[in-house]
Amino acid sequence: MFLPLSHTPQNMLTTARSSKGRTMKHFRGFTLLELLVVVAIIGLLVAYVGPRYVSQIGKSETATAKAQIEAFAKALDTYRLDTGHYPSTTQGLAVLRDRPTGEAKWNGPYLQKDVPLDPWGKAYIYRTPGTKNDFELISYGRDGMPGGSGDNADVSY
Repeated sequence: MFLPLSHTPQNMLTTARSSKGRTMKHFRGFTLLELLVVVAIIGLLVAYVGPRYVSQIGKSETATAKAQIEAFAKALDTYRLDTGHYPSTTQGLAVLRDRPTGEAKWNGPYLQKDVPLDPWGKAYIYRTPGTKNDFELISYGRDGMPGGSGDNADVSY
């Protein structure tokens, strides 16, 4: 609701006379101190919320990598059921989309889309045989180096 100038609170309005004798009404603005207080409050909020937001992004990237690796593992198991063996390390994950030469029992594609990069933009690493299982799927995390902790931790199957 807008009030006419005659009903505006006095502390928000000052009256001045022009050189021709007319009265002019001016609205006061914010003081520098008031603006600095608002900027300081916004800075405190950003300092508090920012790190929490960034840590949530890191957790979601790790969860995405785990989900993708599990989906690749299921597709590799289906490939093995059809062909009797896992793809070689040199064949890699590409055989889940494209028929390898000389593979008569291939019944794919085993993935609906091409193999994506991990959430940090790097290729997944596939090895057969693996150190613990018949194959190994690895994403080295944000830093792309083996080992690490937090966002830099390896995600593997």
